[in-house]
Amino acid sequence: MFQPVKIAPSILSADLMALKADVDLITEAGADYIHVDVMDGHFVPNLTMGIPVVKQLAPYARIPLDVHLMIANPEKQVPWFIEAGADSITVHTEAVSVPQLVKTLEEIRASGVKCAVSIKPGTDIEALAPVVEMVDMILVMSVEPGFSGQSFIAGSDAKVAAVVQMCRAMGCAPLIQVDGGIGLRTAPLVAQAGADVLVCGNAVFKADDPAAAIRDIRRVADEARLEALSAEGAQE
Repeated sequence: MFQPVKIAPSILSADLMALKADVDLITEAGADYIHVDVMDGHFVPNLTMGIPVVKQLAPYARIPLDVHLMIANPEKQVPWFIEAGADSITVHTEAVSVPQLVKTLEEIRASGVKCAVSIKPGTDIEALAPVVEMVDMILVMSVEPGFSGQSFIAGSDAKVAAVVQMCRAMGCAPLIQVDGGIGLRTAPLVAQAGADVLVCGNAVFKADDPAAAIRDIRRVADEARLEALSAEGAQE
């Protein structure tokens, strides 16, 4: 059954001096999530926004806050982000041991917040296997996490397809999110591979018309998704 692709603009690419205006803009343009990239300078080399930004956005946001933790020791900070008002929290497989990852995701879910797990480009999808059945969403990174504006890594769409197949084989259907270098050229690739949620940074906020960019990216992604569903149906 066809489900439209969801768009999650990353405010890492927004104008932080006019964040309220940019959040209003993407909300009114039909974005589905506000993607908040949290980096600590340890797990990844960059240092970005954190608890104060989430806490100030939460009461104001009219669409869900999708918080992506690219941090070391996420288990220690997850309670802070829950309290700050995150609607979904993504934890990296590479940041913690498997038992700690399971425990952290359970804590997120028990709080009523959506839980998600992410893998870097170089991480085998088998790292997801222990938690696939317990998460609401899986984030496949199509660039090395740490900086906005990077180019899409070729072959990331094949990785998305492999994750989709893994989920089907395990009898579950978490949302599949893709983050990194997503725009008009690459959105159709990952949507056709099975991506449900597209994180877009520069492709939205650096566009001459960010609202039009959201509409155009969604359109080409939905067209590719419909084409893939049609091809899949013809093979059955």
